[in-house]
Amino acid sequence: MLTDFYEITMAAGYFEEGYEDKTCVFDMFFRRVPDGGGFAICAGLAQLIESLDNLSFTEEDISYLRSCGCFGEPFLDYLRSFRFACSVWAIPEGTPIFPGEPIVTVEGPAIQAQLLETMLLVNMNHQSLIATKANRIVRAAAGRPVAEFGARRAQSYDAAVLGARAAYIGGVASTSCVMAARDFGIPASGTMAHSWVQMFPSEYEAFKKYAQLYPHGCTLLVDTYNVIKSGVPNAIRVFDEVLGPLGIRPAGVRIDSGDIAYLSKRTRRLLDEAGYPDAGIVASNSLDEYIVRDLILQDAKVSSFGIGENLITSKSDPVFGGVYKLAAVKEGGVYMPKIKVSESVEKLTTPHRKAVWRIYDNETGNAMADYITIFDEPVDTADGITIFDPLETWKVKTITNCTAKNILIPIYEQGKKVYTSPSLEEIRTFCAGQVATLWDEVKRFEYPHRYYVDLSQRLWDERQRLLKTLSF
Repeated sequence: MLTDFYEITMAAGYFEEGYEDKTCVFDMFFRRVPDGGGFAICAGLAQLIESLDNLSFTEEDISYLRSCGCFGEPFLDYLRSFRFACSVWAIPEGTPIFPGEPIVTVEGPAIQAQLLETMLLVNMNHQSLIATKANRIVRAAAGRPVAEFGARRAQSYDAAVLGARAAYIGGVASTSCVMAARDFGIPASGTMAHSWVQMFPSEYEAFKKYAQLYPHGCTLLVDTYNVIKSGVPNAIRVFDEVLGPLGIRPAGVRIDSGDIAYLSKRTRRLLDEAGYPDAGIVASNSLDEYIVRDLILQDAKVSSFGIGENLITSKSDPVFGGVYKLAAVKEGGVYMPKIKVSESVEKLTTPHRKAVWRIYDNETGNAMADYITIFDEPVDTADGITIFDPLETWKVKTITNCTAKNILIPIYEQGKKVYTSPSLEEIRTFCAGQVATLWDEVKRFEYPHRYYVDLSQRLWDERQRLLKTLSF
């Protein structure tokens, strides 16, 4: 029932036309990378699989649909006995993805494939968006740990929990969301709020009690009153009086307001002079990848970052924009390609059931281009592979000494799951490794180099043929 109403009205229409067993192919893809970036990160597949594993219509669902007054009993009986029977291919979580290429492909009975649209998109769009934003922030941090602090600003309970999951795939080191930490095994992190400091008669007493309760990993929030005049001096006093006698080194301090570049430098000097050169300085307060990058360029003495609303909502560009479009209908065992034409060139779809090949340079291991073919088309790189821009066709390049890998892999075969989701830790590690295969020019924040996503000659010819048949 996590679907748009028109999916059900279309499904009922297919049923009335006898299309319930008509096989079709849908692709999910996106058209634009958020924030003008060079690539996105695929995420959400595990939750999509969980949803597909549990697809059914309850009697309560059937009763509600009957109450709508527009669905016949034969169709409702069909939904009552609904059993997922589609084949699904997907790009694994953590993989860098690019506009125009299928991220998920669904093949199966028209009604089933149609009904999946909303649920599939909400799973993949949200987590891919947050994983992409997280990866940008993590890359800006240049090796310094980033904690996801955004649960309270997320746009629902699920967005907080699954957003933390996606952010971990993107590379954050921890989350403040306890439920996400519990459910997904993400390291939990957090210090204290300003209210803790305000609750005690003095800042010193607040710090002292916290250090007594949590001597290991003790990080004190030093900006409730004045970072330099009281916060850091009181923290140092507590480190000396409470942690020192226990033989425990402090984790550090957190600064959540003010000019963090300036304050972190002053704080670093005070901590070093007090004998705590190993104490870290955590920066938070509405940070994003650009502020993080600027702090590092200004030589701010920050050892880690806590990022909240700008990460968990992808505030600067909060819509991923993935779409789900019909690519083919199967008749008599033969795929009949389908295309959507639009006044906007970027909305032109690529027909047919397809495969997505990533071409890697054998010498550097870097990803050179993605090559989209018809699903059964062989790809031979022994003598190199020639690619061309599908819109600016005069742009041609031959890549030699390379390997092509099909990255659109089977998840279900006619309703039977044939894929085991890796652990979240494995996905996170895989993501870091795959991002490392991209050229630095593709990873630029501003005006990144456009990564090539090209069509095979056979697929391009098929698209041109369909365009000619539809010319007006």
